[in-house]
Formats: sequence, structure tokens, C-alpha cells
Amino acid sequence: MSGPGVLPIVECGDPVLRRPAEPVGPADLRTSELRLLIARMRATMEAAPGVGLAAPQVGVPIQLAVLQDGPERWGQLTEEERTIRERNGLDFTVLVNPALRLVDDPGQASFYEGCLSVPGLTGVVARHRAVRVEALDEHGRPVDRVFSGWAARIVQHEVDHLRGRLYLDRVETRSLSTTGSYARLWAGRPPEDAAASLGFTLR
Repeated sequence: MSGPGVLPIVECGDPVLRRPAEPVGPADLRTSELRLLIARMRATMEAAPGVGLAAPQVGVPIQLAVLQDGPERWGQLTEEERTIRERNGLDFTVLVNPALRLVDDPGQASFYEGCLSVPGLTGVVARHRAVRVEALDEHGRPVDRVFSGWAARIVQHEVDHLRGRLYLDRVETRSLSTTGSYARLWAGRPPEDAAASLGFTLR
């Protein structure tokens, strides 16, 4: 992975991924350094490619994450698979100092999930189907937004990073697969098939 502005991604085992990130101060939002970091995080996420990236993943322990999802990231997903996963487009979004709240207990959904900081593996993770996020955007303006479906999964994954958590802390451990095994055995199949064959219970 290379290109203008692309940063190296920190992998699991590095302490920066296990420490709660520091809040971003209002004055810091106006600096050219932060604007450059956001631009470079976006370039890094797009080059990976990924649908989200938190600042600790590039070695910067602050509460900042970037998100984006769209057809260029959907690969071989069928229309039916996208519908089941509630995976729709998500415009480029910057979240600074995000706080999450549940939305009237919308229930949970379990799907395979991966992480740029945990290369080569994927596993089933239960996430809330909808969350409300209060944060600041890159200009310091308040954000108060409900994310649902796959976008909610992305947000929860990235906010976990800002709290010093990896998806490995939430994964159904018996579901863990190499990306090669996932592509060969479970891609395009419902998580229930993996649960039945690998011996775990979906939440």
C-alpha cells in the first residue's frame, strides 16, 4: 500500500491500539497539522482499501476517525447480500471526540468483520443495528446523527479503536478465519452457516 500521503498502519500488538485516545482540543481543530492528518488518513483508508480508520491506527493517539463506504468497496457483494447487511453508501465523514448512544434498543446483527490493524483475519462480531453519535466534524461543528445498518457497524468499530479496543475483543472466537478461508468457505453465505459448522452461537 503506497501513494501520496499514505501512512503506515499500526498492527495489533502495538500499545497505541490498547490505550484510550486523548480528546482533541477545540484549538487543535483549526491547525494545519490536523487538517493534513485528516487528509492523509483519508488517503490511507482509500489505499488500503477500508471503510474506516481511527487515528490510533496510524500511531496518533487522539479521538479522530474517518469513515466512508460505497460501491467501490462492495467488491463481489450481491444486491441481496447488501440488503441483508443493510449496507448502503456512506459519504466521507470525520468524527472528532465521538460519543455513542443506543437508539431505542434496535437489536443486534452479527456479521463477519475485519480490521486493517489485524491483517489476514476476519470473524463474526455482534454490533448494534443503530447508534446515535454526538461528535464534532473537521471544522469543529457539532454532529448529532443516527447511523444504522452497516454504517452503524463501521462507527462502532472505529469508536472502539478510540477506546483502546479491537474487534478481537468482541469476536466470536470460534468464527475466526483467515481471509483465504473466509473467501473459500463463508463469503456469500449467511453467518448462520458458519455458526452451525464452526460451533458458535449468533447473538
